[in-house]
Amino acid sequence: MYSTGDKKVFKKAATVILVRHSESTGWKLFLARRHHKQSFMAGAYVFPGGQVENYDNSPELGSYIKKSPDFNPARILQENELPDQEALGFFIAAIRETFEEVGILLGGSVSGDFVSFHDKNIRTRYIEHRRRLYASEVTLGEIAREEDIVFFPDVLVPYAHWITPEFEKMRFDTRFFLAKLPPEQRPVADATELTESLWVTPKKALEMHCRKEIMLMPPTLKTIEELCAFKSIDELFAATANKEIYSILPQLSGNCILLPHDPEYSIEGYKRPAATSIPSRITSENGVWKTAYYNK
Repeated sequence: MYSTGDKKVFKKAATVILVRHSESTGWKLFLARRHHKQSFMAGAYVFPGGQVENYDNSPELGSYIKKSPDFNPARILQENELPDQEALGFFIAAIRETFEEVGILLGGSVSGDFVSFHDKNIRTRYIEHRRRLYASEVTLGEIAREEDIVFFPDVLVPYAHWITPEFEKMRFDTRFFLAKLPPEQRPVADATELTESLWVTPKKALEMHCRKEIMLMPPTLKTIEELCAFKSIDELFAATANKEIYSILPQLSGNCILLPHDPEYSIEGYKRPAATSIPSRITSENGVWKTAYYNK
């Protein structure tokens, strides 16, 4: 954890927008429901992810990471001020949390092939690795050493950076990543932190949210609304590669939440140039979060 200028304490976190191709709809994203007893966002449908742990920043993991020569985590995050090891920790946390929470492992052979869970014996081994990792009985490095694999941080494409607003009791400083579902792997919620799950198009997810069939919290809602603009995974990743990423710290104002590009947003250090052609605030109507436009 660390403190920012306003003396509030945040927990660093990473989350992964997992996507796959769909013959019928072009592509879909993965959402899982948080357990109703969770202390944060209970019952909400979210992208897999969680808090950065100390070991995620461990230099020991260097031997188990496959990356291209030009892989620079701080530069890729567009946060050049971050120490390299700390920046890399967000990528490692994203890999670990995705494996712990939904059983997807962004890693494999040194040649670049993802681990395949097609073989029942291999699948059974990794189910046990996942259980032990969640229980802190084993580390990512130990799994990599035992299975002779490496992790692929460069398959994660940074998408956004959200900070929990000050009116929340638990506050997270979270990097959002995009990742494609590896071949011959299938996500399964851990039934502890995450319960039900679904593959869904962004448009369908928003429709389900409006009908109160699922609950989306503001960062997830805003992200999914943005993703509706893309017809294919290739189009999505191409656009994200050139996307400017900046810190989004929502601001409470009356009965709505302002985003940094709203004309009335006023938090110094986070305010962006006003943009009224896109939704710049989030409101709650009949218990459902909805994006809204600035209306002078």
